[in-house]
Amino acid sequence: MNLDWQWIDNDDQLAQLCQQCRQHDAVALDTEFVRTRTLYAQLGLIQIFDGTTLALVDPLAISDLTPFWQLLEDESVVKVLHSCSEDLEIFAQQGKVQPKPLFDTQVAGVLLNKGGAMGYGKLVQAYLDIELDKGEARTDWLRRPLSDKQLNYAAADVFYLLKVYRMMDEEIQTLGRHSWLLQEGQRLTSDRLSPVNPDYAYLKVKNAYQLRPEQLAILQSLAAWRLKVAQQRDLALNFVIKDAALLQIAKRAPHSIGYLAQLDCLTERDVQRHGRNIINAVAAANVDNPPPPVDPLNADPEFRDAAKKVRKLLLALSEEHQVASEMLASKKLVQQYLKWRFAPTESLPIILQGWRGDLVSNALSELTL
Repeated sequence: MNLDWQWIDNDDQLAQLCQQCRQHDAVALDTEFVRTRTLYAQLGLIQIFDGTTLALVDPLAISDLTPFWQLLEDESVVKVLHSCSEDLEIFAQQGKVQPKPLFDTQVAGVLLNKGGAMGYGKLVQAYLDIELDKGEARTDWLRRPLSDKQLNYAAADVFYLLKVYRMMDEEIQTLGRHSWLLQEGQRLTSDRLSPVNPDYAYLKVKNAYQLRPEQLAILQSLAAWRLKVAQQRDLALNFVIKDAALLQIAKRAPHSIGYLAQLDCLTERDVQRHGRNIINAVAAANVDNPPPPVDPLNADPEFRDAAKKVRKLLLALSEEHQVASEMLASKKLVQQYLKWRFAPTESLPIILQGWRGDLVSNALSELTL
């Protein structure tokens, strides 16, 4: 099916489109991007459907995206996206904005007990009995011109999304969970505009849980250095230094270029380019005050036992209230709660906030750990 879409490639067209969109109660949004060697996604296309106009916006040709960023911040218009974490990252990085209010149809599906998180194609199939062609998913969205087939594929991502939203919105209102959905939207967008703290970059290094405390301190220093290089050069982290190399360096703690070169986890070019900075990062590590374990469940038997009790209770509450267990009893939620329980701070864990807190706070407070 060929969709009737408009190609928007100048500032005046974009301003007119966004002004029109702001007269509607909801708009469906999506982005297409490329990220291969870069740290930040390279935005190639923005898709918008307000129920009247289906538009494909060319960010490569438009010099001022301000009207679009203003649309995202217009709280009178619901922004509908599906599985939107990467879109939110692009909005934060390029526009310094986040959509509000946000209706993520993937989250809505989970809150409606449709099963696990569904992809967009399955969602459209379930609600509209339409099978989408996903053959253009690997398109280079920075290339111009894009083919009609590619553009139709992109347009379908918002054309059907708005139709599904109307149906889901009615269902979730009937179930009494609309406020839950909007709270999830707020949670997804919160803190995304805050600068990334390099001290926490080590948490995203694969297999970091394997390290001893002093090794983890070295990894923390190395990961912070790597992130700063990646930001300066807009280069994907593993194209600076791979995770596996950071782990080996953290374990061996080299204090000379010669020793570093012997570890065989770096190329000769890596050593020439980054060797001195790596040695400096190792030396700067605060091994006397290491960061908390990446995975406390693997590090502390008492923590592990407490986690079993909390998870058992949350699973029971999930069943009682007919809420998907991934929304109440995930490993991340359990760990976050236990860290707060054993060392309370002013910032409440997610499980005690909003609708989750309404369901579980009393039971958790009565649980002996």
